Amino acid sequence: MPLKGVSGCWLVYIHLPKPPYFPECHYNYPMVKIVTDTTACLSPESAAKFQIPIIPQVINFGEQSFLEGIDLNFEAFLQKLRTSSELPKTAAPPVEQFIKVFEKLVPEGQPVLCIHPSAEVSGTVRSALTAAAEFPGAPIHVLDTRLIATPLGILVEEAAQMAAEGKDLVSIQKAVMAKADRCRIYFLVATLDYLARGGRIGGAQALLGSVLQIKPILTFKNGRVEQYERVRTMHQALARLKEIVCSQIKPGGASQLTVLHGGNPQEAQELALDLSLSLGVQIPGIFAMPPAIVTHAGPGVLGVGFFV
Repeated sequence: MPLKGVSGCWLVYIHLPKPPYFPECHYNYPMVKIVTDTTACLSPESAAKFQIPIIPQVINFGEQSFLEGIDLNFEAFLQKLRTSSELPKTAAPPVEQFIKVFEKLVPEGQPVLCIHPSAEVSGTVRSALTAAAEFPGAPIHVLDTRLIATPLGILVEEAAQMAAEGKDLVSIQKAVMAKADRCRIYFLVATLDYLARGGRIGGAQALLGSVLQIKPILTFKNGRVEQYERVRTMHQALARLKEIVCSQIKPGGASQLTVLHGGNPQEAQELALDLSLSLGVQIPGIFAMPPAIVTHAGPGVLGVGFFV
């Protein structure tokens, strides 16, 4: 209904239609582009959905080099691991791999956020920083999450979702690092030899050379491998691993629990089912660890990742 204004003019109130006619805009912030690497265990579907470039890790068998996920998939890696006379080694992604991605993203004027595994166990962060230095003034930011595997992938997906919603770079960085602090990773290895040979054994170094037939429960703490507990048999270690997870996750809680394996899917399935029944949650996702991780943890590794 028109109302007469104080100056004698008529004021008319018009009820404008709601969105989608006037959708919410995020023009204040250019959309942040997320970049990660193959240690994040990111599914092809998630990468495609959010258009996330995935930088491949490098696996070396003797004089042969393979780009993870491009020249070498998980099944082919396990086959070569069984038949090769030499144990594989890893190398950080070549700087050129990052430069190719940055050359495409930087001219678009969007901030770039690279989310990668702990610099304590991988040279990925160093490669990303070296490549970023080739683009002075470009808004390229590199995060060392101090994590690895599926928890890293969860952070990447959530960062990409925030970017799609128009969140700014600083908000995304803060959210990622705050959640990273709430992550827990525990795992069992068939032998410590692979971690020792690859130089990734961290604080579990003291376990080497022990005359006891112990099976350590390892954890990822402050970006490096540490001993959490040790027991006498693998059976006891597996039972204790379940106890640890159930004691740290509230029944029915949204922990984003995942189970990881290194070529032993049956054991992973049994662990996932046991945890599902104990916690009263859906069976957690089961993921094969990428070759770059299995190279250092060894075949037969079994692990869990979750948030508290």
